Amino acid sequence: MRDNPQGFSKNFIPMVPAPHPSPTPAPQRANAARLNRDDWLDAAFEAAVEHGFDGVRVLVLADTLGVTRGSFYWHFKDHAELIAALLQRWRAAEAASNQRLQQPASADPVQDLEQLLDAALAHGGTDLSNMRFELALRGLGRRDPAVAAMLLEVDQARMALFAGKFARITPDTKTAIDLAALFYLAIVGSFQALSRPQAAHPTKQYLTEIIGRYLIQPQATPPAPQPA
Repeated sequence: MRDNPQGFSKNFIPMVPAPHPSPTPAPQRANAARLNRDDWLDAAFEAAVEHGFDGVRVLVLADTLGVTRGSFYWHFKDHAELIAALLQRWRAAEAASNQRLQQPASADPVQDLEQLLDAALAHGGTDLSNMRFELALRGLGRRDPAVAAMLLEVDQARMALFAGKFARITPDTKTAIDLAALFYLAIVGSFQALSRPQAAHPTKQYLTEIIGRYLIQPQATPPAPQPA
């Protein structure tokens, strides 16, 4: 693997997506006068989760919200502006999450990484809306260069976050980058395992334990001296 992780992480699945507000059920929002910009963005988010970005259509969203399509234009000029606002909101949430996670959760760098891992895997299992949204976003990025560039920036920021965490344990920059890449891969694989139907709680506990045991904890143990 190259020392520079930029290309490595380009196609990765998310790590710890920042939570997005859950939309209110449509019957409670039938009055168009009560709808605001975030209501439409919430509906667009859910549509992308369920159907991908091809399913984010104004008429479908209006039907979901229980209003006419005309009310959409009180908040957005057109469909393109809706998508741009949705991506901007997601990107801002990602940046805030990354900034928050920069702060050590523990003075012990091993415990800090273990808590980061636990937080990451807490998003796996039955509630996968944020992961599914990002999967849809990455599908959009395959045909939209601007979205692809944004996703690359997000992945680079995540890799820098992980490398910084491992740098607290190992002084070697390349080793920290390599460990960050393996850590990302372990989380991606864990998400896939936890997304299976009926994935039990012990699965998350098992994955957390083995990633910690074989990837995180050994880094805090100095290597045995080699015989002369």
